[in-house]
Amino acid sequence: MTDGLEVTIITGLSGAGRSAAADVLEDLGYFVIDNLPAPLISKVAELAGGKGHERYAFVVDVRAGEFLPALEAALSEVRALGARTRILFLEASDESLVRRFEATRRPHPLNSDRVLDGILAERELLEGLRAAADLVVDTSEYSVHDLADRLREIFGVESDAAMQVNVVSFGYKHGLPLDVDTVFDCRFLPNPHWVDELRPLTGKEEPVRRYVLDQPETRAFLDELDRLLGLLLPAYVKEGKSYLSIGVGCTGGHHRSVVLADEIAALAAGHGFPASVHHRDVERE
Repeated sequence: MTDGLEVTIITGLSGAGRSAAADVLEDLGYFVIDNLPAPLISKVAELAGGKGHERYAFVVDVRAGEFLPALEAALSEVRALGARTRILFLEASDESLVRRFEATRRPHPLNSDRVLDGILAERELLEGLRAAADLVVDTSEYSVHDLADRLREIFGVESDAAMQVNVVSFGYKHGLPLDVDTVFDCRFLPNPHWVDELRPLTGKEEPVRRYVLDQPETRAFLDELDRLLGLLLPAYVKEGKSYLSIGVGCTGGHHRSVVLADEIAALAAGHGFPASVHHRDVERE
């Protein structure tokens, strides 16, 4: 048996940051193995039981069309051994990936003549795996350092909970985050932006927090959300979900969503699911 063992699959589009993600997880104490064939994953996990390493990350290249069934079978075998598994899928927009390949002057592994054709072909190949992933991270706007910070927020939380929760605050004017499972819109709350002394502050600061939390609509919303989380979180676990990302948005991502993201994380923790928090747009204009 391999109780206590965690197995994370790092995969995704070429150029989206697989190697950078592997470096971060290695720094966090994961034993990282690159380019491991899918049929060997369960064998390595079985050998890992009781060998001193409890967290493994396997970086896999899934361009072979037959890979997904093999990966699914391997992860089923690992779960049967008692280990926890999750798939981290890294992606980025076509434009971002083209810029990255052009900057490094590398050909795309699926098309040495036209980078965009290779990206589109790989995206189609990986459609099924993306749908099966526990965690999807869009790295389009991330530098290597931004990606490292984001993954440390996600994977740096030590928890015995059956499902890991991450809460993301954002501003609608900067676009919806593509890597969240569910979104709550808090633009119905009074906006601190229209209070002169609060405008230059953020939801991390006490005057803004107090203003947002003192609104009667806020308390009513959080009470209802607490009841909803009490229903949803155990239900997701029952369905086998190991990672849940919750987005909460306001207009600019500076005030209301920042306050509520912290509050939602506290609510999740109250139900036995300690949550990490990421304020995506709090520093953006």
